[in-house]
Amino acid sequence: MNAPAADRDLPAHVERALAGFLGRASTEILGTEPTVAAGIDALRGFVLGGGKRLRPTFAWWGWRGAGGDPDGPDAEGVLQAVSSLELIQACALIHDDLIDSSDSRRGNPTVHIAGAKLHADRGWLGSPATFGLATAVLVGDLALAWADDMFADAPLPAETLAAARPAWRAMRTEVLAGQYLDVRTQATGDASVEAALKIDRLKTAAYTVQRPLHLGAALGGASPELIATLLEFGGEVGVAFQLRDDLLGVFGDPSVTGKPAGDDLREGKRTLLVALGLQLAAEKGQTAAATVIADAIGDADLSDEGVETVRMALQQVGAVDAVERRIDELTTAAMAALDRAHLAEPAPAALTGLVVKATQRKY
Repeated sequence: MNAPAADRDLPAHVERALAGFLGRASTEILGTEPTVAAGIDALRGFVLGGGKRLRPTFAWWGWRGAGGDPDGPDAEGVLQAVSSLELIQACALIHDDLIDSSDSRRGNPTVHIAGAKLHADRGWLGSPATFGLATAVLVGDLALAWADDMFADAPLPAETLAAARPAWRAMRTEVLAGQYLDVRTQATGDASVEAALKIDRLKTAAYTVQRPLHLGAALGGASPELIATLLEFGGEVGVAFQLRDDLLGVFGDPSVTGKPAGDDLREGKRTLLVALGLQLAAEKGQTAAATVIADAIGDADLSDEGVETVRMALQQVGAVDAVERRIDELTTAAMAALDRAHLAEPAPAALTGLVVKATQRKY
C-alpha cells in the first residue's frame, strides 16, 4: 500500500502550506501599504528559501504516532498548525543572526545585511547598518505574529487547537528564555559544562524536538502518559541535535552548512564542545591547549588558521571524542524512550529516521 502523500514528502506539503498562508496574510497589508513589500519579500524568501523543516516534521509524526489519520478530515488543519512552527523558527533565526552579527545564513546574506545593502544601494538617508538592524527586528517580529495567526487559524475543531495550546505557549516562552540564557552566558563568560547543557535543553531540545512532538501529539488527542514519554525522547534527541550542531559550527564544511566555520567561536558561544575542551585541558594539565581555546572564544577577528589551531586543540584534549560519546549516549536513551512509547505505525520508523538525521547530519 502506498504511503499517504504527506507522509511521503512532508517538507513539500509544509512548503505548500507556508506559501499559501504567506500569500493570504500579506494581501491586505500590501493593498493598503505596498511599501512594506520589501520586508514581506525578505520574510517570504527566508521562510521558503530552505531549512530542514525538522520542527513541523517532529510535530507531524507526534500527531501520527498519537493516531492521527493523514487521510482524515483533520489532516490539512494539522498540516497548517505544524507548519506554523517554521515561522517561529524564522523569527528565532533572523533575530539570532542579528544578535550574533552573522553575515550569512544558508549561503545567503542575513536579513540585516540584505537590509543594509538595500539602504546603501538606494542612497537613502541615515545609516545602512541601522536600517538593516531595524529591518531584521521588524521582519522577525512579523514572523512571530504570523506564526500565531497561522496556528490559530488552522481549520481544526476548537477543542483540538485548545489541547495543543499549552505546548505552543511553552515553546514560544522556552525558546526566548533559552536565547536570553545564551546571550547572558556569553556576557558572564560562564564556560561550564552545566551552563552549556542548560542552554542546550532549553533553547534547542525543548524548542526543536520536545514541544513540536508535544504539540503534534496533543493535536492527536494523546494521553498525558504518552506526552511525557515523547518529552523524554525529545529531550535526548534535542540535546544530541545541538551537540552535532556544535561540532559542525567548528568542524563543518561551509559549502555544506551555509555558514563560515568557526563562527560559534567568533561569536563567543559557550558550547558543550568548548566547555569540555577547557575542562579536559585543565584536567590533563594541557595549558597551551586551554589558552588556545579560551583566547578564541569571542575573538571576532579569528582567522581560518586560528580556527584550525582550535580544532587541533579540541581534538588533542579529547573534547571532540567526548562530545561524540555524549551524542551516542543520548541517542541510545532516546531510542529506549521511543520503544516505550508504543506509537501508532508508521511513526516509530519515521522518528527513528529523524533521530539519525538529527544526530548524524553534516549540515
